[in-house]
Amino acid sequence: MTKRMAIAALALTGVFVSLYLTLYKLGVIGHMTCSVGSCETVQLSEWATLAGVPVAAWGVSFYIATLAVTMLGVQDRWSDSPRISQLLALMSGSGVLFSAYLTYLEAFVINAWCQWCVVSAIIVTVIFALSVLDLLEVRRGVPRDDAPDEELEDTGFVIRDS
Repeated sequence: MTKRMAIAALALTGVFVSLYLTLYKLGVIGHMTCSVGSCETVQLSEWATLAGVPVAAWGVSFYIATLAVTMLGVQDRWSDSPRISQLLALMSGSGVLFSAYLTYLEAFVINAWCQWCVVSAIIVTVIFALSVLDLLEVRRGVPRDDAPDEELEDTGFVIRDS
């Protein structure tokens, strides 16, 4: 699996985590499942809304945008694009900074932890690490694992450039 495909899988996971938190914040889900920490305390705090929108909804938007850019980046036309790699690193780096701020609020202002928020922070941090690794590979010109194979015309054999 390429780094971009892993990023896409993580972004999709982030969509589900953020969507769950958003649905709770909007009152669609009556009780939040949280086996560790105080998710409801965090979600009901004044810090769970930014510009009148639940912070988790901002997370849904972030993860959907990351998924879209990543899906574009796995297409043959864009698979070696440094711009896609740069955009992913920039987006996920911003996500890490925002998650760090939210984690600070949980620890030192709200004095409560939400396991789903911690999971989201871990997801975005791993996405950032993979994005930076992807960017370094693209800049060095490392061949991609998902590069199309060349086929011999009549034999059906596949030649790999390894």
